[in-house]
Amino acid sequence: MKSSPSTSTKAAGGAVGFLIVMEFGSGLLQGWFPPLLARIGEDFSVDDAALNWVSVVYLLMTVAFVPVLGKLGDLYGHKRMLLVTVCLVAVGSVIVAFAPSFGVLLLGRALQAPLAAFLPLEFAIVRSRSEDTAGRSIAKLVGALTVGGAIGAMVSGILLSVVDNLTIVLLVPAVFMFLCIPVVAWLVPETTTRSAGTVDWAGAALLTTGLLSTLLGIANASSWGWTSGLTLGSIAFGLAVLVLWVMVERKVRYPLVDLHVLTTSGIGLPILGASLFGAQMFGSQTAGSLFILNDPDTHGFGLGLSEATVGVLFLVLALASFAGATLGDRIAARITAKSTVVLGALLGVASYVAMIGFSTSTVPFLAAMLLGAFGNGLILGVLPAIVVKKAPADSVAVASALYNTSRTAAGSVGGAVFALVMSAFLVTLQIDGETTVASANASYLSVWGICAALALALALVALRFRGNDGAAPDTVPAADTAPPASAQGERTA
Repeated sequence: MKSSPSTSTKAAGGAVGFLIVMEFGSGLLQGWFPPLLARIGEDFSVDDAALNWVSVVYLLMTVAFVPVLGKLGDLYGHKRMLLVTVCLVAVGSVIVAFAPSFGVLLLGRALQAPLAAFLPLEFAIVRSRSEDTAGRSIAKLVGALTVGGAIGAMVSGILLSVVDNLTIVLLVPAVFMFLCIPVVAWLVPETTTRSAGTVDWAGAALLTTGLLSTLLGIANASSWGWTSGLTLGSIAFGLAVLVLWVMVERKVRYPLVDLHVLTTSGIGLPILGASLFGAQMFGSQTAGSLFILNDPDTHGFGLGLSEATVGVLFLVLALASFAGATLGDRIAARITAKSTVVLGALLGVASYVAMIGFSTSTVPFLAAMLLGAFGNGLILGVLPAIVVKKAPADSVAVASALYNTSRTAAGSVGGAVFALVMSAFLVTLQIDGETTVASANASYLSVWGICAALALALALVALRFRGNDGAAPDTVPAADTAPPASAQGERTA
């Protein structure tokens, strides 16, 4: 007996509700660590350069895990792989909490990296449950992730100051992740559409090696030196491996990433847009945080806000992004998804231009940041929905994984490049009777100028998105069984 539309919608809504709780926990864990880095350094007696690996190891391992987990989800079941990822993250979180040494803590951080695969697998589940409401569900998931990250950043620092025990503070996200295991096992439904073939392990190894080597060189360029042989060699080797990966993917029968589908289904440009978006959003975060903390009496510029005030400000900005993400689907229904991405990007351009123009005025500057946060929310809620709806029914998770990976990798590149920009313009200051060197005001203005250009480039790319924004390709059957091999675009030399 066929279920009624209302019954299907309720079932989909129930599944989304459980996934929203999980995604809130994902954001909580991602925002949990930055306020704890100084204490981690003290407890494990490591310097700032070593502490950088707490974030770098997590970032690099997401590159290794996410595309493969997405592909495995398309092949063997998205709920099944979501359950595997939750278990890995939970175990990694416990290792981090009880780590006897800094090296073991980094091992735990590596095992937490599958956290980044939550969204691609969840996207596939919500599309499978109800394609009509997938855009709205994706917006809610992204919104929950955003708010969870802001709350995690606030709560972890406060909790550490109250209990003064790093292990207890690090156990909180571990407990949350273990509670998510039965939720996924018993309450999240499995998808039925399966991709044909097997895992392209050679392609997975090449993609992982290429991305890891490239990002490793970029992430450490500030400490190794941009012109050092280690930096240039790592980046050059990574790019060469990625070229080899493209050649291999064009020839194997069941590639990890079907490049033909990537270029013909209409998801190639949205993934390029995700790279531009990630570079400006993630890359500018450090500059923005430092600027609003800088005391204008000592630096000659900045807003001079306290750390407590900045924590509240970031929560407000996260809520603005949440509002943009949750409203994005409704706005897209009125003006199309493509136009919504363009709108979000143009709001970003206006935000960065206003931050440059009002860098000496607190209220207008913060209003500009709020405007940009809302624009980012629109993009966060709508752009992945375009990728999900355009992807073939049997490749949703791996397409979403590519979206996530390209956004994160570009954010890493943007952060490294902006660090170079910040070090290009320096000023000598006298702070508490000591001479110190810091980034000059021109550094911050340059970063925001570059971000404005990236946001404008995103708007121009979005204008070229093809077809009916977010319509699933009608050439791929949304069947409950794997399509025949001929539908997979079998490759020959």
